[in-house]
Amino acid sequence: MKVLIAVALLGIVASLGQALFAMSSGPDQSARVVRALTVRIGLSVALFAALLIGAHFGLIEPLGSR
Repeated sequence: MKVLIAVALLGIVASLGQALFAMSSGPDQSARVVRALTVRIGLSVALFAALLIGAHFGLIEPLGSR
């Protein structure tokens, strides 16, 4: 599960970097920016769902105050 989380976070950062690069290339690259940000949002939602499912099935144990 830790590997899945790390890969998702790296994908989110890479997609954000790709959007930044496309945005700095000029206004004619707006379709690339939208596509990169859409991928980032999709990865973020998938990561959130994976964390919820992992917590539900006991794959992830939350660290609370003891």
